[in-house]
Amino acid sequence: MSEAPQNPTRRTALAAGVALAASPLAAGSSQAAGATPLFDVPRVTIPIVGSSQVFPVRRIYCIGRNYAAHAIERGSDPTREPPFFFQKPTDAVQNVAPGTTADHPYPSLTKNYHHEIELVAALQTGGRNVPVEHALDLVYGYAIGLDMTRRDLQNGMAAEKKPWEIGKSFDHAAPLGPIHKVAQTGHFTKGAISLSVNGVVRQNSDLSKMIWSVAEQIAQLSAAFELMPGDIIYSGTPENVGPVVVGDVLVGHIDGLPELRVKIV
Repeated sequence: MSEAPQNPTRRTALAAGVALAASPLAAGSSQAAGATPLFDVPRVTIPIVGSSQVFPVRRIYCIGRNYAAHAIERGSDPTREPPFFFQKPTDAVQNVAPGTTADHPYPSLTKNYHHEIELVAALQTGGRNVPVEHALDLVYGYAIGLDMTRRDLQNGMAAEKKPWEIGKSFDHAAPLGPIHKVAQTGHFTKGAISLSVNGVVRQNSDLSKMIWSVAEQIAQLSAAFELMPGDIIYSGTPENVGPVVVGDVLVGHIDGLPELRVKIV
């Protein structure tokens, strides 16, 4: 039995759908062939120690409550809670050169601005469902970073069971130092991590106290997202996060990396 003929309108729509599916835009291309951008968007990069090249940032992933004592101070049970992740926009990056004290602007809308010192892993390759035993092969290098947080906004949104990006994802929310290649530093599985404010130590722990190691974080993330070169991962902060005010000088330390220094302005 022959198939019923399609009307012209439907044939036209189907043909358009096939053409769209075959187009570069439908395949995830950033622009159609021959097209030019309406305007330029600056690429976000991070300096690489000992290299004239820079590291282009694709995405910023952050893990929440990855040290047991910090999980407890934030009201969670670290023995039962699986890892969870959030993201910051790439233009939250604030590059801080070693040996300098960068001015870090106190953001709008908050009256309770908090510091969180973290180890940052930068990926050179990607993948899906990466096994833990191969996860560190993705890492290009490491940096020291701050996950700055508008805590009152985060808490307020969390209390209303609403997304709390406004507390984490804002301008200059991700200060960090330059990337050090794995060949220079090795992988960071232990070592002191601390942060002082005006010379007084507030956060003080060891990387070995992470609930989920960097390798485990990569494996977990790759089950939810296809990781790509250019992704960076903020690997969690120890306990005793706290508020800062204008004039405070923050100094972050991780064994094996230069200190990170910012002044709140």
